[in-house]
Amino acid sequence: MKIIGLEKDAAGLPVCPCSGVCGGCSYQGVPYEDQLKNKAGEAMRAFSDCGLDPALISSINAAPERYHYRNRMDYTFGNEYKDGPTILGLHRKKSFMSVTDCSRCNIVHPDFNKILLSTLSFCLSKGYSHYNKKTHSGLLRNLILRRGVRTGELLVNIVTCSDPGFDEEGFAKHILSIPLEGRVCGILRTINDNIADAVIPEELRLLYGRDSYEEIVLGLRFTVSAFSFFQTNVAAAERLYSDALSMIPGIEGKTVYDLYCGTGTISQAMALKAGKVIGVEIVEDAVRAAEENAALNKLDNCSFIAGDVLNVLDGIREKPNIIVMDPPRSGVHPKALSKILSYGVPEILYISCNPKTMAENLRAARLSGYSTDEVSLYDNFPFTKHTEALCLLKKTGAADDARADSQTKVAGYADAADKSGEAGEDEHGI
Repeated sequence: MKIIGLEKDAAGLPVCPCSGVCGGCSYQGVPYEDQLKNKAGEAMRAFSDCGLDPALISSINAAPERYHYRNRMDYTFGNEYKDGPTILGLHRKKSFMSVTDCSRCNIVHPDFNKILLSTLSFCLSKGYSHYNKKTHSGLLRNLILRRGVRTGELLVNIVTCSDPGFDEEGFAKHILSIPLEGRVCGILRTINDNIADAVIPEELRLLYGRDSYEEIVLGLRFTVSAFSFFQTNVAAAERLYSDALSMIPGIEGKTVYDLYCGTGTISQAMALKAGKVIGVEIVEDAVRAAEENAALNKLDNCSFIAGDVLNVLDGIREKPNIIVMDPPRSGVHPKALSKILSYGVPEILYISCNPKTMAENLRAARLSGYSTDEVSLYDNFPFTKHTEALCLLKKTGAADDARADSQTKVAGYADAADKSGEAGEDEHGI
């Protein structure tokens, strides 16, 4: 198993002060080479547990950047202990109520830390209180920051209750006065009076500029709205997608299904060469974003369908020559996988954010006559536990009776999964 792209002499930053407290990073203080070996080892064990040869995992690709890579953070107003002062940060590990300071986080751009501290300073100077989850009182709830890595644009979104006492004009002026490397393109206030511990945008007010930022990936331009999903590490995602596209043989003029397509990043990259690309995604907001960005990039040969893959496929008239799937962490549900495999396309490109569920899906695909020569791992999120994986499944050309028998086995596997209560699709995460 090879490690690709590791800079052995690269200097590391000091360990984050909230390491082990915020719950975001599992590998702070661990040498980067050891992080990669640990992640590869976990993936290989997952493959072995599924009866697959762990030697299929041929390499792990080091991240293009180890630090400052996250382009989105969702912070929470709260306190570190009962009746303590208001702070702005991340939830403490395994804690519903407590928040910890993370103003020196080293996996976000320094602009984020500056905006965090400055926002807290403004709110404290005004005497605003944070929202209490038990009493359901208080004004301040969250701060969501997003950044266009290639454009330098910053989107600032403060989430509060509907209290009219919040100084919207003063907040916007305060944010615009912060000396930053990037440029603030939009300042928003989201109104959320829901008692759930989640950001529910009941109303979105534009205080300055735009309600979206722009990003460039694989030469394509994307408009990313305040709450739409987008790849958290742009440079790493671009590297992964470039490698994925290079694995697809002869895409020119062919019809491609992009299943679990998210906001259609790789769909649109494939549309530059393919005859037609059809993306399927369960999250309706992501589909709307994909359609808008395809129009922005003047691509008229890709379309997007909102719905569950299992339910949508039967309604698509055009049959695929190639299938790409990039499922959420739960993997491809067995019933959906059975339907996907039944197309019998020569190649299926599988991009995964969870090697464990990829291994489970590969085991089922093997019953339908699909195999892969190798799996490549990608460390797109240094210091965290997450690993991406990529492989190309090829149809081996099994006999018709063997194919029928294997489809019966896959269907049985799907029924067993349903009885065990396995969930279907969920939203892509990091």
